[in-house]
Order: sequence, then C-alpha cells, then structure tokens
Amino acid sequence: MTPTSRRVRGMGIELRVLEWPSGREEESRGDVVLLHGFMDAAWSWDLVAPALVHEGFRVIAPDLRGFGESDRVPAGGYYYFPDYIFDLAELVDALGLAKLALVGHSMGGNVATMYAGLYPDRIVKLALLEGLGPPSFGHELIIERELAWIEGVRRIHAKPEKALTYDEVVRRLSSNHPGVPDDVLRRRAEQLTRPLGDGTYGWAFDPLHRTRSPVAFSVDRWRAHARRVTAPVLCVGGGTTGFHPEDEQERVASFANVRTAEISDAGHMMHWTRPAEVARLLVEHLGLERPDGHGVL
Repeated sequence: MTPTSRRVRGMGIELRVLEWPSGREEESRGDVVLLHGFMDAAWSWDLVAPALVHEGFRVIAPDLRGFGESDRVPAGGYYYFPDYIFDLAELVDALGLAKLALVGHSMGGNVATMYAGLYPDRIVKLALLEGLGPPSFGHELIIERELAWIEGVRRIHAKPEKALTYDEVVRRLSSNHPGVPDDVLRRRAEQLTRPLGDGTYGWAFDPLHRTRSPVAFSVDRWRAHARRVTAPVLCVGGGTTGFHPEDEQERVASFANVRTAEISDAGHMMHWTRPAEVARLLVEHLGLERPDGHGVL
C-alpha cells in the first residue's frame, strides 16, 4: 500500500506529509496522525499504517522539521522543541482536521502529548509508544549544555557531512537498533537517507540534530501538558529492552484516563520490530477497545 505525498506549510517551512486514504470516505472512522521519533521519518510507519487503513481510518504521517524530506531550518536557525508543536498545529489546521487521534513514538510522543495538552478538545484518542517525556536532567547541567551546544554547532559547520555506502548505512542502523529484522533495516536504509550522486548516501536528517540543545526539555513541562489531556490515552512499552524512565509510573499517572500495554522484547523501535502487535493495540485503542482497559502481550 503506497501513500500519497504532499507538502504542507509549517511554521515558516514546508513539511513533507505522507497520507494513506481510508478508501471509503463515506464511512471513514476518522483521521489518525502518526508522529515519528528522533532521527526517524514518516516512512517509519509504513508497516503499521496499512492495518489502520484497513479498519477505515485515514492515516497522515509528517516528516518533522529537519527530518526526512521536510525543510531544514535556514542558515543561522536551530531546532527548539516548541517548533515541532507549532508545526503540528499548522499542519492540523492546514488539513482541516477538526478532530483527530494522535499517535507518537518516542520524541513524536512528546510532541503529541504537548499538542494534546494545548488543544484537548481536538484530540479524541492519544497513543504513546515509549513517548513519556524526556530523560531527567539536573539544573546543574545548564552551563555544560550551553558550552556543548556552541562547540557542537561549530563542529557541524566546520566539517562536511560524511558520505556512507549503502552497506555502511545498514550497519549503522543495525548497531543502533539491535533486534530489527534485516529486511526492515534495509528498507529503512533507503528511506532514512538521501543519495549524494556518487553512489554514496547521507542521512536525511539535518546534522544539527546531532548537537545538544542549549534549552533542556524538562519533565515538569511535559507533565504540565499531560495533565491537561482529556482524551483516552494508551501508553505502550517495548518490554525489558525498551526505554523506561525511573519515574515511568508517575509520568503515566499524569494522564486522567490512561491504560498501558507492553510488547515483550519489542525494544524501543517496536513499530519496526513488532509492527503487527503495535497495529493491533492501536486499532483496539482507536476504535475497538478492550473491556479490561489493560493489556500485556
């Protein structure tokens, strides 16, 4: 199932958006926006979206700014977390989505939570795949962060992007994401890179994303938004090999109406390793809810 691609204006830049139509507009069960994680792109959802489409949902997945085929910030610009939320607000309005379901993985889950906290009346369902806020950072790291930001940006500007062969790309992905099937890694190697014209490849994300932001994204800020979410929330974990902050239960409890599920041994990239299980949980949450309100696979 091949999605259509379009470009939609965000906050001063254009976002590339993939769309999988429901195929039955007169009976569409609603719009679902899927938000990818850090160093990822909209294509990351290609093994999950078809199952949602089969159930009658229209599925929309943007490349967040500076990732995939969306615009990068212009010279002198940088990436700050609220920018992603503003872009999502622009995207939702541009596409005329009065009511929608939001699904986010990792960083995309944080964007989804913060948007849902700002506009609770527009969200009918929220699902987070290990997207429960940032790691905890102490205020004592403020000076270190700012120094690291300056030096990091200088290094990026001084050194050209490294060219990689296709096999090098696959090895890098395999090293960063153990447990992902080889065929999925090779699929992602094509989707998360751009050809440089000489048989080599560069990553599709802006190299500035490799630097450390001078402004820490605090857990308290995330919780302030989570407490305003009124839609039913599903939080999915990837088992023992996933990402679980020490205060995970307290973060989950920030939502007024929440249930949890675990996909054993799926790891953080669960939509790559166990897409069928992820899709099933999402379908249940979006429209075919289980009566027990809690699930463990």
